[in-house]
This record gives sequence, C-alpha cells and structure tokens, in this order.
Amino acid sequence: MSILINRETRLVVQGITGNEGMFHTRQMVGYGTNVVAGVTPGKGGEWVLDGKIPVFDSMKIAVEATGANTSVIFVPARFASDAIYEAADAGIPLIVCITEGIPVQDMMRVRSYLDQKQSRLIGPNCPGLISPGQSKVGIIPGDIAIQGNVGIVSRSGTLTYEVLYALKLNHLGVSTCVGIGGDPINGTDFIDVLSMFEGDPHTEKVVLIGEIGGNDEERAAEYISLKMTKPVVAFIAGQTAPPGKRMGHAGAIIEGRSGTAADKIRALQQAGVKVARHPEEIPHLF
Repeated sequence: MSILINRETRLVVQGITGNEGMFHTRQMVGYGTNVVAGVTPGKGGEWVLDGKIPVFDSMKIAVEATGANTSVIFVPARFASDAIYEAADAGIPLIVCITEGIPVQDMMRVRSYLDQKQSRLIGPNCPGLISPGQSKVGIIPGDIAIQGNVGIVSRSGTLTYEVLYALKLNHLGVSTCVGIGGDPINGTDFIDVLSMFEGDPHTEKVVLIGEIGGNDEERAAEYISLKMTKPVVAFIAGQTAPPGKRMGHAGAIIEGRSGTAADKIRALQQAGVKVARHPEEIPHLF
C-alpha cells in the first residue's frame, strides 16, 4: 500500500512538450506510471511519445477527456502559478509542482487559493513522489528504491535520493517517498505527510529529512511526540551553515537564532526521534 499515488494514478503532465517535461515523461512512463495526457497551450491535438500520449490545450479539456486525477508541472517559474490554478480549477485532487524559482508572493496567493479548493499541492521546487513498484510522479530516479514499509518525507531532493539508495543497499524498501520541497511557502508540510503515514497500515516506520531554516521540523517534532505511534528516524541538513547565509533552498536560511540545525535536532530528539549524523546512518537506526 502507499499514500497519495499508486497504480490507480492517472497523470497529466503540464508542460509536456518542453525539454524537461518530455524527458521526465519518458522516465515516468518507463517506470510504469499511467500518464494519460499532456497539456501545452497552443499544441492541443498533437501526440507525443510515438503517438501514445495526447496533448491538450487546457487542463479542463484534458481532465474531461481522460479522467486524470493527478498533475505534474514542468513549466517555467513565471507560468507555474497559473498552471497550479488551472489544475485546481479542473478539479485535480493532487498537484505536484517540480518548478523552482516561483516568487514567494505568487505562492502566498496560490496557497490562499488552494485552501478554498479540494486540491492538494506537493511542492513547488520538489522532486515529487515515488511509490516503488506502483507509480512515480516527478523526477526521483526509479531504480534507487525498492518496495517496502518505510515512509519518507523530505525537504531536500538530493538527500532524498541518498537516503532511498542507502535504504536499498540495506534491503529496506519504501511504501512512498514524498519530496515536499524547500521553499518558504509550499502546499504540503511534514505534519500532513506524517499523519498520512501514521494512518497507512503498510507504512511501519518513517524517515524525516529536514534542513535549516523555518520551524517546520520543530512543529513536526511536536506532532510526533503527541500523535505518532510509529518509529521515526531523522536527518537535518545544514549543520555547519553560517547564520544569515542561504544554503540551497530558498527556505534554508538561519535568521538570528531561529532555524538552526541544533534546535531542530534537539526538538526531534526530545520527541523520541533518532537523528542520524549522516544519511548513510539512517538504515541502521531502526
């Protein structure tokens, strides 16, 4: 079993005719994901991937024609917020935005809008999701994870890949891996995903990958201490980052005494979470 995506996922790719969209569509189809359509305004009526996937001008038409229930966005940052609005207006319940560089003010408006809709956003600036053996939506390599009972939620794309591969090397499989992205404003946070893993009978343990900046990890630690019955192992990136300097993601910045790795590690340990010193240590902490 998995959360959010599975064999029933019917995916539409927004921006499918661009270089990134086309490359990763091939990867997703090769993995077994059911990609039912693509959307690129002005290119409706075309077919891609050797005539296997139809392209539509709008999300509304694509959803009506194919019954899509998930979208993944590969469009430039200046168009990405409109793409999210369009997917939500078309009634897509799960929207995954890979695009990075979306202005914070745009995302504040998007988040306010989605709060009034029945759509969940993963991202932006995220690697997407993978449920090994069932489906992958986004850019996570399909060959670095095997199916199992470990749930992963992460702010960092690169560290996600490292942890997935470390688990595989130790014969530990994954139910679902969710990359929530590292921007200051996103659609889904640690607590959202932790609650889903807690309710998933086939997820028996959880890995949380955090980084400096903000207080999401501290909030997650409080949730874990109060609500989680499953063991959680964590890793916090950016332990040597200097205050005031952004490290990688837009949200990964220490402001004054807030958002430090030490504070996050302390909060997680107080909640009973084992915190790894480096990603490769995670498989050995369960």
